Amino acid sequence: EHHISNFDPGAFFTLHDFDSSLAWTPDEIRRMYGLDDDSLSSTPESTKADVVRRTLERFDTDRDGAVQRAEWMDAWRRGERLEDFGLGTGHHGDDEYEYEIHHFERFHDENTKEEDLTHPEDIEHFRKHDEREAAAEQQDAMDRMPIVEQNIPQKFRRY
Repeated sequence: EHHISNFDPGAFFTLHDFDSSLAWTPDEIRRMYGLDDDSLSSTPESTKADVVRRTLERFDTDRDGAVQRAEWMDAWRRGERLEDFGLGTGHHGDDEYEYEIHHFERFHDENTKEEDLTHPEDIEHFRKHDEREAAAEQQDAMDRMPIVEQNIPQKFRRY
């Protein structure tokens, strides 16, 4: 997924230890799985909490509420792997990159034509593009106005 040709569990752990504490906290597990991404806003919090709980159950052998690097490495050697819960886009933080690596590369290729992009993920991706473009055009129009009336609080308006 990260375009790494050979997987190194230690490097993977470090890459996802976002605060460099040598442990994955519940917040880091949420981030690693992309649970706070806008695409999961309708996913119940209980489902997200279950992802964290199940990950801790699998890897946090001393039950201190975090996955220590040594716990991860021991689990990896035992054959334990992170579960794919089938939620969201992941943790990369950039919608374009998320779409590329989690959808486009999986279902399309460089020969794909625009008219072939018909999966729900494609439609949602380009809907976001349209929304951003419309918002940028609206902002440009307001930037050209000497006075933006909608920015004036109602109590100061004369009508």
